[in-house]
Amino acid sequence: MMSNYFEPLNIGQDRMVTINQLSDIISDIAGIKISRKHIPGPQGVRGRNSDNTKLKQILNWEPQVSLEEGLEKTYRWIEKQIESTIK
Repeated sequence: MMSNYFEPLNIGQDRMVTINQLSDIISDIAGIKISRKHIPGPQGVRGRNSDNTKLKQILNWEPQVSLEEGLEKTYRWIEKQIESTIK
């Protein structure tokens, strides 16, 4: 945000993660056990990662926070927001 570049850039982990892996990470953070039921239907995106090539070229920077750490911080923030509305 503190650069002279004004176009959108991807910022994220470049590690490929499947949707199942993502749900496992989040359930671990939440401290819950989940079960999955795969049903027949169209196949969507099987995994996701960020291509940070342009980010590195333009800003000479890359993310230092792991996916797990970032998701945990986000989860805890959302959790606090929900708790504050309940009280």
